[in-house]
Amino acid sequence: MSDLHVRRARPEEHEEISALALRSKAHWGYSAEFLEACRAELTFDATTCGSPLMWIVEQDNTVLGFSLVKGDTDEGELSALFVDPSAIGTGCGRMLLEHTLHSARAAGFTRLELDADPGAESFYLRFGARRIGTSPSGSIPGRELPRLAIALTE
Repeated sequence: MSDLHVRRARPEEHEEISALALRSKAHWGYSAEFLEACRAELTFDATTCGSPLMWIVEQDNTVLGFSLVKGDTDEGELSALFVDPSAIGTGCGRMLLEHTLHSARAAGFTRLELDADPGAESFYLRFGARRIGTSPSGSIPGRELPRLAIALTE
């Protein structure tokens, strides 16, 4: 994909970002009931979308993905990274993750942890993440997610 660029998210994009998160989650073949159970967890408010560590990747004014880093110490959380299904496999996610990791490093983070969708775990492993355990899903009781860590030190 050409003409992709990354920029900060804007508060007024919260509905578009939330809808993209659900579309992205649906890419993995989850049922409508599963997606509905995840809706609250995948809804981002205007305040969150105004965070200085929420990034958008877009092309031709179309939002194709977003990421969010949280935390105020050297170890933070990659709280979200979602790519629109139309852009999966195009390099959009790579661009977004690389920018997010660079920005987190510049903000003073030395490590990010994340709960990965099982379908996306291999994506993060390609960028140096390592599995450190599992975490309970915030939406689905009894479901465990891969818990990963990415070191940001050189």
